[in-house]
Amino acid sequence: MTATPPSAVLASLATAPRTAWLGARAMVFASPESQSVHEHIERVAPTDATVLIQGETGTGKELVARRIHELSGRRGPFVAVNCGALTQSLADSELFGHQAGSFTGASDTRAGWFEAANKGTLLLDEVGDLPLSLQVKLLRVLQEHEVVPVGARKPVPLDVRFIAASNVELADAVGAGNFRRDLFYRLNVVDIRLPPLRERPGDILPLVEHFLQLYAARLQIGVPDLAPQTRNALLHYAWPGNIRELENVVHVALLIATEHVIRPEHLRLSSVLLPSASDDLRPPFEVIGKQLDRLFAAPPARLYEQLEELIIRRAFGYSGENQVQTARLLGISRNILRTLLKRVGLISSGTEAPDDSAS
Repeated sequence: MTATPPSAVLASLATAPRTAWLGARAMVFASPESQSVHEHIERVAPTDATVLIQGETGTGKELVARRIHELSGRRGPFVAVNCGALTQSLADSELFGHQAGSFTGASDTRAGWFEAANKGTLLLDEVGDLPLSLQVKLLRVLQEHEVVPVGARKPVPLDVRFIAASNVELADAVGAGNFRRDLFYRLNVVDIRLPPLRERPGDILPLVEHFLQLYAARLQIGVPDLAPQTRNALLHYAWPGNIRELENVVHVALLIATEHVIRPEHLRLSSVLLPSASDDLRPPFEVIGKQLDRLFAAPPARLYEQLEELIIRRAFGYSGENQVQTARLLGISRNILRTLLKRVGLISSGTEAPDDSAS
């Protein structure tokens, strides 16, 4: 994400959309979900609290980090480091710097990324990709606010605002033993979660309009209209690549549209991710399977747990919250059902089983 940041909008719809410009790019968040994220960003930005930004690839994590830096009042630079691109052999030198002669090829003293961000903000992008050996050293930097360059004996004090970003759920990585629990708690002081584009459809068309204006100006052409069928296709696509994919789709559509109207055939969308108008006429398991394909194309965190909870909640509601009927509907025992109901919070652990067998 560091090499090619996505464009997006940070805005509030209290009255007219408020746009936050980040260099040559703007971010517009028009949906209630995005507005909530933006308000959260504005509250935490002026503090020095460490921030953990989590979201799928293409949701704009680096741009949110830049926005936090801009609102922080810090006068130092914003430095973004892609942890996934650090090689094991050079990671120490890249992050912490080195002294001249500290290893073969170290002909001069060089500051690392931590020192480069002094008085400013350091974004550790894809922090979950850091090997465990470096996670230990990062934990010490966060605790002591100082670094010891390779080959040096004296620590260098730091005044840096730390922001970490990850496209994987770090809590799950902790459970799998791939990420240190103590480091997770150090990073997760303020948690900002960027919802995927499919969960905030109110942002899709405003973003499309923004990118149409942006690329039409670059191409020195008029801004085309969107056919009604095009709007429908854009709204019902799953957007596995999120905002970055949407930007590319709009750009390509402008290049290949020969008229002043963008039609569905000008969009390069994967057909497996588009809904069919005849879904209601298809066998239910075929429709469910198709929707599962959409989820698998861009899986959310804890996909299985979310699907299990959806089934339990819908079946329990369909059965009038009758446990016997729900268990019979799902073809499971009542004891198993009660365990599942407790897991999703529909009944409490201390709740006695009601006698609804006659219902």
